[in-house]
Amino acid sequence: MDGTVLVADDDRTIRTVLTQALTRAGCKVHATSSLTTLMRWVAEGKGDVVISDVMMPDGNGLEMLPKIAQDRPGLPVIVISAQNTIMTAIQAAEAEAYDYLPKPFDLPDLMKRTARALEQRQRMPAKGAGGDETKERPDELPLVGRTPSMQALYRLVARVMNTDLPVLIAGESGTGKSLIAKAIHDFSDRRNLPFVAVSASDMQDLEGPARILARAKGGTVLFDEIADIDGEVQARIVRMMDGPADTLPRFMATSQTDLNRAMEEGRLRQDLFYRLTGATINVPALRERVDDIPLLVDHFLQRAEREGAMRRYLAEDALEMMRTYSWPGNVRQLENAIRRLVLTARTDEISRTEVESVLGNQPETEPLLGGQGESEKLSGSVARHLRRYFDLHGNMLPPPGLYARILKEVELPLIEIALEATGGNQAKCADLLGINRNTLRKKITDLDIRVTRRRKLM
Repeated sequence: MDGTVLVADDDRTIRTVLTQALTRAGCKVHATSSLTTLMRWVAEGKGDVVISDVMMPDGNGLEMLPKIAQDRPGLPVIVISAQNTIMTAIQAAEAEAYDYLPKPFDLPDLMKRTARALEQRQRMPAKGAGGDETKERPDELPLVGRTPSMQALYRLVARVMNTDLPVLIAGESGTGKSLIAKAIHDFSDRRNLPFVAVSASDMQDLEGPARILARAKGGTVLFDEIADIDGEVQARIVRMMDGPADTLPRFMATSQTDLNRAMEEGRLRQDLFYRLTGATINVPALRERVDDIPLLVDHFLQRAEREGAMRRYLAEDALEMMRTYSWPGNVRQLENAIRRLVLTARTDEISRTEVESVLGNQPETEPLLGGQGESEKLSGSVARHLRRYFDLHGNMLPPPGLYARILKEVELPLIEIALEATGGNQAKCADLLGINRNTLRKKITDLDIRVTRRRKLM
């Protein structure tokens, strides 16, 4: 890499790591813990790329982006932030940041993005909305998460927000599909126009499409659970979407059914499928992002307190039980459970026993997308995980060594569960897996798996 990078972060460790890495890569680096110093450097014409934290001791990095764009048009700014919410991603996109990464970030990934910024050195296309308008909007949305899958979702929302592409939002019941659709509308260029959620009953008669278009007035129309709408109504939707472009609203749809499968089975018209899939957002199930559960629990507890409820917190073992629960109802079920616990808890600390009384027996884990049952294969789940992983890296490739990392991710739980099923008997486990016993021992050592021998009743 060749160029000068300005780094602004109040964390000295991050400044040191970035300075060393960028210097080794051939860059000149100016690092500071002050936004005031950063803005002075920018005004003086220093730097070819800026890497800035959001929350700084003397201000908000996002609020400086319009000033940077005014003083130095085309200067790329990469935003890094520990405030890993959809609002941060949206605000960064609206303020025309070159890129956004959540903390903790992957250093090789950040280096690749910086190299790309140095090569391009041009301003991102305008998003059609000024950064000042976000100050008038709510400070939070009910979409919370710091896991890579949620960060990838935030990025995709920010990218499609101000386009006219139809959007399909897929995921299990309770994952927040309608909330995501509303967020895309509320932070888009159409935010001052109506948002109309449409069910099958709204389209049953011939005048249905005309009424919906009249209500939408060029805003956004959301078709809820599109695969559940019958074929005749689907045909009306196709004709509606083929109307004059200058008067049409933006179209979005939700589905907890695999639409490719629905199309193959004849439950979804092919022409409607292709019209709706301009952009597809796959919403992860809560059990796929268990590291977000403590954050969600805290979010719902704070919301309940703001609404006048008693202040509560979860005991450590109670929170751990929530992490290991399968949550077939996803985030909606978690929110309802917290509401009930806030009302029924005997003390400020919610105990594991109280959580058990609310959650009951552990239910069987549901399929990733409703309606697929046993037809859902592991390969499909892995494919979705990998697509989200690649989406997280934008136009750049992930760090080298992906093959070994993915195999390790699969091997570790496979061997651990097989050992558990065979009571820690390595000979039986090797036979169950169909591998040599010495191979199993080597993998146990390489993967640092703890083996406990115990009697297994089977």
